[in-house]
Amino acid sequence: MDTQVSNPQADVLRDPLMLYGQRFESRLLLGTARYPSPAILEASVRQARPAMLTASLRRQTASTGSGQDNTFWEQLQRLGVPVLPNTAGCHTTQEAITTAQMAREVFGSDWIKLELIGDDYTLQPDTLNLVPVAEHLIREGFKVLPYCTDDLVLCQRLVDVGCQAVMPWAAPIGTGKGPINPSALQTLRERLDVPLIVDAGLGRPSHACTVMEWGFDAVLLNTAVALAQDPVQMADAFSMAVAAGRQAYLAGTMQAQDNAQPSTPVLGTPFWHQA
Repeated sequence: MDTQVSNPQADVLRDPLMLYGQRFESRLLLGTARYPSPAILEASVRQARPAMLTASLRRQTASTGSGQDNTFWEQLQRLGVPVLPNTAGCHTTQEAITTAQMAREVFGSDWIKLELIGDDYTLQPDTLNLVPVAEHLIREGFKVLPYCTDDLVLCQRLVDVGCQAVMPWAAPIGTGKGPINPSALQTLRERLDVPLIVDAGLGRPSHACTVMEWGFDAVLLNTAVALAQDPVQMADAFSMAVAAGRQAYLAGTMQAQDNAQPSTPVLGTPFWHQA
């Protein structure tokens, strides 16, 4: 009997991440902030091989800033990974729109990770204004990836106005707690027929593996890698965890049972072993 041995590299090529009609060979997106040094950032990216790198225009200047800022952007270009600009730090709708427009000019790209902060303490997204801002940017031709909470109605409204992917959090940014509301996240996956990327709150590779097993399409990480004792090794661990979770989802995990089930059948076993 012939058996097929799984080839992880071939599996990825057969199962790419599709966002706004564009193909990505990785299901891991990586942030670029808070690394101990530029060299460690670069090594972590090369180890993780992410689909995209996120970067904030409000925290780094891409135009005529200092030499250090220019070095940062030159480093990102050298890595050869698509950059996903974000609107981190924006508190008003106009700030977010203006930052997105600046990002388009700087990078010559329509991609934008939309962040609109509603609360400084939890950094929770502004759920009241996120949808109209996303709709505005989509009308301007942006490929919007909105960072949001796990609220089903909010995520559905983002899809309704044209977002072809949504990025719900697992927990507040930087907490590393992992999925704090599994039921809400799993409901999103059941109800929404668009790519879903878990963004924020993941702290361990097992967290990433878990949400991928639930059927999420990708994860976005920053702090969990950047603040690890060994960011490069942690980047590799997350890369493998994301791939393992996706493969498990495609394979189909067994259903949990309330009662113990024997893994070895008793049929044909001598009667004294069945007593």
